[in-house]
Amino acid sequence: MSANPAHLPRYAFVDDDVAARYAKDTENGLYNLLPGEIYWRDRYFFLDDHGYILRPRYHPAWKPSWLGTNRDPMFCEDSIILIIPRVIDATRRSDNFRVAIKSTRNDTQELHIARYLTQQHSPQNHCVPILDILQDPLEPHMSLMFMPHLRRFNNPEFGTIGEVMDFIRQSLEGLCFLHECRVAHRDIAAANVMMDGRPLYPEGYHPVRTDYMPDGANDTHPLSRSNCNVRYYYIDFGLSTLFEEGESPLVLGRTGRDKEIPELSNEVPYDAYRADVFALGNLYYKEFLSKYHGLDLIQPLVSMMKWTDPAQRPSADAAFHIFESIYSRTDEMLLRWRLRSRTESAPERVVYDTVAAAREGMYQLRRLIS
Repeated sequence: MSANPAHLPRYAFVDDDVAARYAKDTENGLYNLLPGEIYWRDRYFFLDDHGYILRPRYHPAWKPSWLGTNRDPMFCEDSIILIIPRVIDATRRSDNFRVAIKSTRNDTQELHIARYLTQQHSPQNHCVPILDILQDPLEPHMSLMFMPHLRRFNNPEFGTIGEVMDFIRQSLEGLCFLHECRVAHRDIAAANVMMDGRPLYPEGYHPVRTDYMPDGANDTHPLSRSNCNVRYYYIDFGLSTLFEEGESPLVLGRTGRDKEIPELSNEVPYDAYRADVFALGNLYYKEFLSKYHGLDLIQPLVSMMKWTDPAQRPSADAAFHIFESIYSRTDEMLLRWRLRSRTESAPERVVYDTVAAAREGMYQLRRLIS
């Protein structure tokens, strides 16, 4: 078998017998493109003509890179399959900027609302911007929507209380903006809040196997959120509603990921804005309060956002101002303190608290010196 790149980890290589077995599996179709991937392969040259380059796996003439080598296919970039069939990553040729391309129907509100929100220029706008929209060359009833490539907001994990507070501030600010623009998201959940991960990964990361470098084989080493300017975004406006000026925000429907919103109904109209507030409060509860100690300062706000009676819940704007009041009274040292997992053992707590105390001591020492 042929030689292999030296920068790959040792575990990415196999002996000749295993390599021969992988070659046989490849011949038998184990690593073939899935139906959702064939969709994008068929649009490769169309996207290329418009300045967007898909990964090598989706080139119509693709040949698996591990054939003729001792590399394990798992650690070859072109073996990595799509997770969401109708969304793919690509590189914009003009500046090497990574984008996400989403295939969406022309007859939904998503395109209209996404365009409308992109046109609202404001620092409070935390809606993923639309960079381009192209008519699908093979399916006239579909369009291809181009956005910046983002990653899950909670990967890597949050490290300090201040990092969580920054997320809450940005997500509440973004919800206020949405509602000021007369848009109810109607599908707020962890899957639909993302972040621009570039500041945390100056060397990049793979768009699908996000805990790995762009080669899909080597581990990433993200920077701390506390040392970077991370921006969070709302995505996916497929279920959203844009109300006319002065129109009532009452809606029907039980769609959306969060089925715990108590007033959801197909028969009794409910306030879509207040349902958004509950969903965001529920996200805070599930992703932070239920997972970490030390976040008691936001418990009253989350409880208000999750009140069963929608009329008793604060509006997004009121919730934001309550948060600002809480934040203004929070000690800076507390904001720098680490998040403590509820699954952490007593010995782990001692070790991690010692490290955190030492880090805080170094911070205070640097302040004195400077």
